[in-house]
Amino acid sequence: MKKILLAEDDADFAKVLKQYLELFDFEVHWVQDGEQAFSAFQNSDFQCCILDVMMPKMDGFSLAEKIVNYNPEVPFLFLTAKKLKEDKIRGLKLGADDYIVKPFEADELVLRIQNILKRSEKTSSIKLPNTEIQIGKFLFDTQRLQLKNSNSIQQLTEKEAALLLFLFEHKNQLLKREVILKAIWDTDDFFSGRSMDVFISRLRKYFKEDSSISIESKRNLGLEFRVLIYDL
Repeated sequence: MKKILLAEDDADFAKVLKQYLELFDFEVHWVQDGEQAFSAFQNSDFQCCILDVMMPKMDGFSLAEKIVNYNPEVPFLFLTAKKLKEDKIRGLKLGADDYIVKPFEADELVLRIQNILKRSEKTSSIKLPNTEIQIGKFLFDTQRLQLKNSNSIQQLTEKEAALLLFLFEHKNQLLKREVILKAIWDTDDFFSGRSMDVFISRLRKYFKEDSSISIESKRNLGLEFRVLIYDL
């Protein structure tokens, strides 16, 4: 049974939606504001999050930012009454796996959730070796999923580690986006592309202390992981 976090402040709408999703064997944990949602997210394992954009205490976009920073591998989608293009773009830039405008058919939501879960369950084609790799001033421990330097240890998620290893193995080469997506996400669809952008941003943040390392985007071409390798 897949566990879903539903963050929706409209009680009547949420109860109906929760009951409908449970008919499809989803276990639904419902909360009515963004703060409750993030607390629940931190204290339980969810396979997918459904986030209303307009909520008290913390809106859906702010909640999504916290979710991505806490665990970027959990997929999420937005529910909203707005049809503004700017809101949709903002949601997708955060790494949303989908965006649904109210009103909508419950069957449509179920199908979209099922598609999201299928994408997220596809395993990476990269198998992480048991080794340590020097990347600039950092040591990448593939067994412990850690990126270490003299000042800190950054714990990586499995997908972050797989993406970093793939980029390192093709360092100083221009890689097409679809090649990276196929290798790590096993698909090159639109939403996986948005997810990859979030992970790339996180890797850039991790390496910001070392000017010899960069992930450069080449418009309409792809990405290049540029790095000067030091000997151990």
